[in-house]
Amino acid sequence: MSSVSGHWNMEGPMTTDALSTAAPQRRFPDGFLWGVATAAYQIEGGAREGGRGLSIWDTFSHTPGKVRRGDTGDIACDAYNRLESDLDLLASLGVRAYRFSISWPRIQPVGSGGVNDEGLDYYKRLVAGLKERGIEPVPTLYHWDLPQPLEDAGGWPRRETAERFAEYAAIVARGLGDGVSRWITVNEPLVVANHGYRIGVHAPGRADEAAAAAATHHVLLGHGLAVQAMRAELAADSQVGVTLNMTVVRPTSEEAKAVAEEIEAEANRVFLDPILIGAYPADTVRARLLPPQELIAQGDMAIISAPIDFLGVNYYSPGTVGLRAEDDELRRGESRIANHPGAVTVTRRGISRTAMGWPIDASGLYDLLVQLHGRAPDLPLYITENGMAAEDYVDPEGGVNDYERISYLRDHLDASARAIETGVDLRGYFCWSFLDNFEWAEGYQKRFGLVYVDYWTQRRIPKASAGFYRQVIGANAVPVPVG
Repeated sequence: MSSVSGHWNMEGPMTTDALSTAAPQRRFPDGFLWGVATAAYQIEGGAREGGRGLSIWDTFSHTPGKVRRGDTGDIACDAYNRLESDLDLLASLGVRAYRFSISWPRIQPVGSGGVNDEGLDYYKRLVAGLKERGIEPVPTLYHWDLPQPLEDAGGWPRRETAERFAEYAAIVARGLGDGVSRWITVNEPLVVANHGYRIGVHAPGRADEAAAAAATHHVLLGHGLAVQAMRAELAADSQVGVTLNMTVVRPTSEEAKAVAEEIEAEANRVFLDPILIGAYPADTVRARLLPPQELIAQGDMAIISAPIDFLGVNYYSPGTVGLRAEDDELRRGESRIANHPGAVTVTRRGISRTAMGWPIDASGLYDLLVQLHGRAPDLPLYITENGMAAEDYVDPEGGVNDYERISYLRDHLDASARAIETGVDLRGYFCWSFLDNFEWAEGYQKRFGLVYVDYWTQRRIPKASAGFYRQVIGANAVPVPVG
């Protein structure tokens, strides 16, 4: 990680005036959308309140051994019961937009049929409260909390789940459409299919290659059907997009270039290509990672590739891939890559890692944005997640001085600004995350928030990074990294 020293005085409080004058800076375009992001199961709590049904994450987190320390999202940040105070806290950060997700089982407790009005009213209050404070609501319809009855019926490997998702999308669009102009259908379909159905480290915890391949297609189909359903309900100027988690994979040598391209295609193109061009990348991806042809009904790919108004990009770190013979002893910083004989991930010397173990390298974000712009030059981009987990703690003075996160944000915002300077149509940035929260299978140990949460008391403490981000927003500029 690059130093946080240089022109920045990190010993005392940072002021907007210091941001404006103390260091060279890169400016963002007028109207750039500054936001923060969360997900329903990670923050809401209220698992048995307001008529909410069970999701796969309720079941998974209550299964012994699935989540670190047995943590669950039953209470999480208790955001369901702290709506007004959290809205005020959002406003104090100076953000212009808030990306949140809607809990499907809070709207339809069994995943189909009638609407739970109490659940829909909660999101109506959230949207109204945001707009009263001058903050744009940006809802995500699906951030991994499938209603458990739909999983009991087969889950995302079944085509019917995509159809139920479209019905749910229409309900939400009809209920919130007057207050929302920018929508995201699905968050990270790669994680849904891979983590949930292929390796089973996320809900619903299945490890089934065939189920994962089917889920890949049906999550994408669900996105496409939801776009259709929402366009039928929303005003003509409403925007609908999808969020993909993507990375860049760099080879350590010319010999490793082919395997790096294959790994990157598996991470990015399996989901990006169907949306952009209506086809799976069968030429570069192993067949077992793709849905079998018999699952793809006539017209499916046209539905999946129907035009979207923007692409959401979640980026955290790049990958580096090298080659090593199967009988060679691994060097420090290397690990084998499953199903890629002879391929190893490589951690470059001098690269720091987050508390999740992810390498910190903002140049990967720059390269990714440039590549995406090259593939779809007319498609606006938003960074819908970017941030880092750190070992945050409250110091004796009651503050949380997360300078590592400030450095991470500064470097990645600088990379974003440089990409814009090259012509990339990047229109907004959502920091992950607004609050420390339930970090899925990692439970509550990993902290990504700009705001520290004491889970015992639910006290919120804005970290030093929250002050930094507020100043960046106010100046619409980021200081150029030094050193």
